[in-house]
Amino acid sequence: MTIPAKDRTVLRDLAAQVAGIAALPVQQETIGLWKALNALRPVRPMVTIDQVCWHQMNVDDELTLRCEAPFCQGLEQSLRRTLYAWRHMRADMVVEPVIEVAKAVRNTGFGLGVVEECVALDPANDVVSHHYGDQLRTEADLERIRMPEVSLDEAATAEAEEAAHSILDGLLKVQMQGALPVYAPFDLIVTWHSPEALLYDVVDRPAFVHQIVSRLTQAHLHMLDQLEAQGLLGAHQPTIHCTGAFTDELPAPGWDPAHPRARDLWTFGMSQIFSTVSPAMHEEFELPYLSPWFDRFGLAYYGCCEPLDRKLPMVRKLPHVRKVSMSPWVDVERGAREIGRDFVFSRKPSPAFLAVDAWDPAVVEGDLRETVEACARHGCPVELILKDISTVRYQPQRLWEWAETARRVVGA
Repeated sequence: MTIPAKDRTVLRDLAAQVAGIAALPVQQETIGLWKALNALRPVRPMVTIDQVCWHQMNVDDELTLRCEAPFCQGLEQSLRRTLYAWRHMRADMVVEPVIEVAKAVRNTGFGLGVVEECVALDPANDVVSHHYGDQLRTEADLERIRMPEVSLDEAATAEAEEAAHSILDGLLKVQMQGALPVYAPFDLIVTWHSPEALLYDVVDRPAFVHQIVSRLTQAHLHMLDQLEAQGLLGAHQPTIHCTGAFTDELPAPGWDPAHPRARDLWTFGMSQIFSTVSPAMHEEFELPYLSPWFDRFGLAYYGCCEPLDRKLPMVRKLPHVRKVSMSPWVDVERGAREIGRDFVFSRKPSPAFLAVDAWDPAVVEGDLRETVEACARHGCPVELILKDISTVRYQPQRLWEWAETARRVVGA
């Protein structure tokens, strides 16, 4: 791989800035705060921001790419976003003297692609509306779900590793990252079967739905077996589902950095399509299939946008859960009462506050204080995770102010 001299200069300048930030004592202090939270002994609530509408955030060309080679552009984007977040919306982010480069892990897939129509309101935004076609109409269609085969493209991996070292050595550690697999079966199934068809079928054809998710679970576990056997799992995990993952509980005893195991890692799972089904139905179609996946891993995060404040009895049956998502649609008081001291209350404040015509930090502060105070009443470890940010109305300062407001609320 040929690295243009200009690209090398750009990247080394950015890497030097990141390395300087990574060396600050506050990084280890923040890691300690995340470890305390994840051990269910929090010092204070923690705050992160992720899944940002980066196409709306560029100010003074801070995010404008200047490299020419595609590989260098990927590194540059990562470095620029790190620096931008640190300057403007750091919250409780941690900057490490590391840059991750993905190993070229090849996967034959599950046999089905996505048949869809998309509608976009903003052509620059990758958040769009989807209408999925139904490809799983009969039991015969289940044979289309295949067992994936996993392999490492050694040549491509070696080329990327050599290039990264040639650019960044002496400034940042190059971490060749393996797979960090997660399992959200129904979030995938709806892209093959359509949300409408699935919701009808859990009532009208429950046995058929069980067949679909059973086959998909077999496929995922087959994939996980291969990743583990070939040493292709990841070995560095500072985040899990947009939250801090720092912990002294992982990796597990017997850790071999050259051969990571699932039990050395966090994973996460969710079933957002079950937001409106009963707790009994959610448990019927989730617990038998997600449990064997979670059981393989050291720690787990459960949930995303689906409201789980009425479904904690099911969550408690899942193995190794440490964090539970509390989406914008939960009753905060009920969720804190049901979670108590047993899990991290992973609050997802509504990103809609950033999308309204008139931005009002006071409204954000009131919303965040409601969560923090409810969790304090019930002794509940809590984190505030702003994510799914599809727009700030091209006013990035809204997000900067959100970060300042949240830090003030948690006493940072």
